Amino acid sequence: MLRTDFRSLIKGYKRARFYTDNFSRYFLPDSMFKTFFASKYDRLSTAEKDELDKRVDYYIRLPHGARIDKENAVSVGDFRYPWKKKRKHATYFFDLFECVRCFNSKFRFNYLFGDVNTETATPTFVKSRPITPSATNSVLMSLNKVRHFRFIKDSKRYRDKKDMLVFRNVVRQPHRLAFLDRHFDNHLCDAGQINSDYGNPAYIKPYMSIEDQLDFKFIACIEGNDVATNLKWVMASNSVAVMPRPKIESWFMEGTLKANYHYIEIKDDYSDLEERLWYYISHPDEAEAIISHAHEYVNAFRDADRELFTARMVAKKYFELTNECD
Repeated sequence: MLRTDFRSLIKGYKRARFYTDNFSRYFLPDSMFKTFFASKYDRLSTAEKDELDKRVDYYIRLPHGARIDKENAVSVGDFRYPWKKKRKHATYFFDLFECVRCFNSKFRFNYLFGDVNTETATPTFVKSRPITPSATNSVLMSLNKVRHFRFIKDSKRYRDKKDMLVFRNVVRQPHRLAFLDRHFDNHLCDAGQINSDYGNPAYIKPYMSIEDQLDFKFIACIEGNDVATNLKWVMASNSVAVMPRPKIESWFMEGTLKANYHYIEIKDDYSDLEERLWYYISHPDEAEAIISHAHEYVNAFRDADRELFTARMVAKKYFELTNECD
């Protein structure tokens, strides 16, 4: 009970801080942000510009002249906090608002909040999209950062952790249930679901904190409605992410992750999980190399100012490619 109350207290504190920080910026004049944004790109080094341009090109793959859905588009000037509506996606709103407020108030755009796992019909800002190497109307933005981009500090050494995999998630998808069907009783796994509204009641186990999950050498990162939310903090830890090849990607660029370099890859039906775990239990140097590569990957996303500027550059290119700048 005390741990539950403490979690609620921390969650409430983070929520209060989120709204305080965002509303304090919300009421500042947009001109302040436009001036700062306009001058920042020129101050970057050539190497920084090259890296920035690569990321922007990854997030937005629209052809020139791509057409927005004018009927459902919103202008920058009209994109404001929905005071009188149900505020289900407030975190999404503030993250997107901080990006588009730097541009002409008449520029229009489409957006779709929430978990997106299908292709959008028109150029649309989204949090997630199917992984594809080709052009796509789904333009990735860093949305709902407060939930998805949590990078932890792990003081526990990999070799001091349990030779097991942990899976502790909300399970409301058939593919997550299939993981439990196959490995709930596996002696190498501490697997269970924390919700009771779906699946097999026999699979329910108590909530497990991140700190407790870090006692395990391996942590399952199974996609939910879109991406695996825990993947970011797992890759920042001294444990190894274990998952099938991702099918959905977000601002974290899951489509660029290399199997058995950034994470341990298993089959979509999870049939080779035990074999893969035993291999890395027997080859700790290789597991630690994956952890090192994962840390290097995560470090590219730690600078909050740089991430916001990159997102604003994505918005800039969106307006250019959809001819809103003409």
